[in-house]
Amino acid sequence: MRELLIQLPDGQTRTVELTGERMTLGRSSAAELCFPDDAGLSRQHLALEREGEEWCIQDLGSKNGTLVNNIPLKARLLLRPGDRISAGHLTLVYTSGGAGDSVVFYEGAERDSTAASTVMNLEGAISNQTMLAPAGPHGSTRVQALIRAGQLLAGNRPLAALFGEILDLAIEAVGAQRGVVMVLEGGRLTVRANQGDGFRISSAVRDRVLNGGESMLIEDTQMDEAFRARHSIVEQKVRTLMAVPLQTEDRVLGLIYVDSPTLMREFSKEDLSLLTVMANTAAIRIEHARLAEVEEMERRLARELEQAAEIQRLYLPERAPVIAGADLAGYNAPCRTVGGDYYDFFPYPNGRVALALGDVSGKGMPASLMMMGLQARVQVLAAEPQDLAAVMNRLNQTTCAHCPTNRFITFFFCVFEPETGNLAYCSAGHNPPFLVRRRGAVETLDGGGPPLGILASARYEEYQARLDPGDALVIYSDGVTDATNPHEEEFGEERFAAVLEENRTRPAGEIVEAVNQAVSAWEAGAPAADDLTLVVAKRA
Repeated sequence: MRELLIQLPDGQTRTVELTGERMTLGRSSAAELCFPDDAGLSRQHLALEREGEEWCIQDLGSKNGTLVNNIPLKARLLLRPGDRISAGHLTLVYTSGGAGDSVVFYEGAERDSTAASTVMNLEGAISNQTMLAPAGPHGSTRVQALIRAGQLLAGNRPLAALFGEILDLAIEAVGAQRGVVMVLEGGRLTVRANQGDGFRISSAVRDRVLNGGESMLIEDTQMDEAFRARHSIVEQKVRTLMAVPLQTEDRVLGLIYVDSPTLMREFSKEDLSLLTVMANTAAIRIEHARLAEVEEMERRLARELEQAAEIQRLYLPERAPVIAGADLAGYNAPCRTVGGDYYDFFPYPNGRVALALGDVSGKGMPASLMMMGLQARVQVLAAEPQDLAAVMNRLNQTTCAHCPTNRFITFFFCVFEPETGNLAYCSAGHNPPFLVRRRGAVETLDGGGPPLGILASARYEEYQARLDPGDALVIYSDGVTDATNPHEEEFGEERFAAVLEENRTRPAGEIVEAVNQAVSAWEAGAPAADDLTLVVAKRA
């Protein structure tokens, strides 16, 4: 069952059960919810339509518009219990009809300080000497309640089990007949434990508790003008109530609300002090439990990331293949546990070898998952390719079909024939590789199309180059050139080319090592900004 709690301009509250498939609201007598005297409403202002077990709301082109949770309603919207609707001079709250987890906040009076109200903060509660005084019928009971609270909350119970215990302690300590514990989660108050149902709590009380860290006591709602006029309070026969913050040293986590429909034992200032101190103890325990859960989650995530990294390493070459007439080397270092760079070698029976290097946009787990998808597609398409442009076109189309709109992949693919030195290559938005000549010149292999995953209709071209004996091809990801030092200066292409030129006569593996040492020295202990990958192919 779903209901609307309609707060009228005079402060009264009307409860309407939502039935049928559609209900309209407006000034017209044809509307199921008719308010002819509200000049702020249009004749047909809004409609509520059933959708499964819930209801949707739609503005019917009203003159003054409709707000849901203070946001203008522009399109059909699925309502959630607790949503507030403003139309004309009405405020409507969508509720689950008194279900056990339903708490509705209605607009309370700005003034809550009447003769029947008490407001205090945590410091005042702690300094209340009469709270723990042994004299009187409840003094020793309060001491025992605090001791029991300390014992129960000192254990290592899971966070989910804590809330019920906290509420049980609170109700028992002050002799309440029902209550609810609510915590802030994602900016919303969420019910975590309740005894009783259909709670109607003043938004003024809620805001003072959450925003001001204040505890509030209404000893008798019939003596308080701000509460006596509230239909929802009268309807529930609530006579005495308290609301206190779940407050740590530096923030409020939520609130505890308790009430009683009779005045067989009305709440006292000492009860308010006791509940405030207990709520503080409970909030500290909740915070510790949350931190423990976060730490455990981080440990579990670290273990899973290590396992993911081990799996990912299996997708990269364990070592470069041995190819007659060529000296090959490859290296990959993710800046996080897992990365988005990919490289591979594909030796063919005719003595040629294909080299591939890809760089997925972004870092971490999302990039690594895309990298593994790229690796699988390349493995299929790289089998003895005759037309590199056709390979890249097909790879781009399949990538576009499986790539999120905010991601892309730069990719370089080439086929090297060591016997002749011929090199055929195709690039999809990747950093132009370096061709390091034996005599010392450093050239770039330009040309190519857009990154993979952006435009399915993109077309790529194949280009040609040639390596003479002693020349080296160096393919890299931007983790090399984008490496920064503590002064936020990039390593850059010029320094990279200088390192390659200086080490051009060394074997491929030593060239890779020289580049790594130069980048590491440049970063001077600063964390790597991006994944770093290198592939070197040198013609013997």
